[in-house]
Amino acid sequence: MEHEPILIVGTGALACLFAAKLAPITAVTMLGSWRAGVEALQKFGVRLVDEHGEKAYRVQAVDNPSQCKDFRHALVLVKSWQTERAAEQLEQCLLVEGIALTLQNGVGNLEKLQSTLGPARTSLGVTTSGATLLGPGRVRAGGKGATHLILQKKLAPITSLLRAADFEIIAAHDLDSLLWGKLVINAGINPLTAILGVTNGELLKHPHAYAIMKAAAEEAAAVAHALGVELPYEDPVAQVAEVAAKTAQNTSSMLQDLARAAPTEIDAIAGAIVGEGVRKQIATPVNNILWNLVHTMVSMNKADGQ
Repeated sequence: MEHEPILIVGTGALACLFAAKLAPITAVTMLGSWRAGVEALQKFGVRLVDEHGEKAYRVQAVDNPSQCKDFRHALVLVKSWQTERAAEQLEQCLLVEGIALTLQNGVGNLEKLQSTLGPARTSLGVTTSGATLLGPGRVRAGGKGATHLILQKKLAPITSLLRAADFEIIAAHDLDSLLWGKLVINAGINPLTAILGVTNGELLKHPHAYAIMKAAAEEAAAVAHALGVELPYEDPVAQVAEVAAKTAQNTSSMLQDLARAAPTEIDAIAGAIVGEGVRKQIATPVNNILWNLVHTMVSMNKADGQ
């Protein structure tokens, strides 16, 4: 293999998707805390289901950062509420001259990584690739989306690796634009699909669901504008609808989390929009309702013992 080994922090849907596509061209190590996921990866490899069927790819899977030392390149694909722990683990795994690229949902992840690793060892990207976790270590590929990166010299090996793995890489120049561009999309799709229990494409089929999706995206875009952020697209509603159409069969990560009674990223998505809206005096009633509804569903799951 001509590419350097890569560390993927996470064992969820996107982590498994990236691992499966990278494994044929380089050595992949996956660091996770989900015991069932780690054990399945150790036993079967990462299993990818797509239009061609199902195939397993060999990876190394560990749950202890002491087992993955001296990596030059890492992808961070854990949930936003796990970022601080991931940063502490990467401090043990990453070389001093190494770099960790976060492709996570929500805001605040880069800052959490930087507080531990420093700005020189971190970078931000945004991906609209979709995946559904079918079980521990087993994932179904969703709609193929682009991955936007700040192209820098230190990130060149990861960029080359992702391109070789058939990820569409698009150069970006504004971190805030990238971050809020994805946040607007997540705000329009993830909470609503989680509450309704539907795939992404269903939001486009029902006028009332579409109206809520539209309002959530417009609120998020208004907050971004108040923050002085220029989104990477002209029409936020059209962009959200386009992503929902491209990933029509996908089960959003937030719906997957609710289905298995796991913590969600609602605070880093709708919660972050509400918080910034309060700070900038921008009304965000739809995102506020979505935020509270998802929290209510999480609480009800816990009360039911799920």
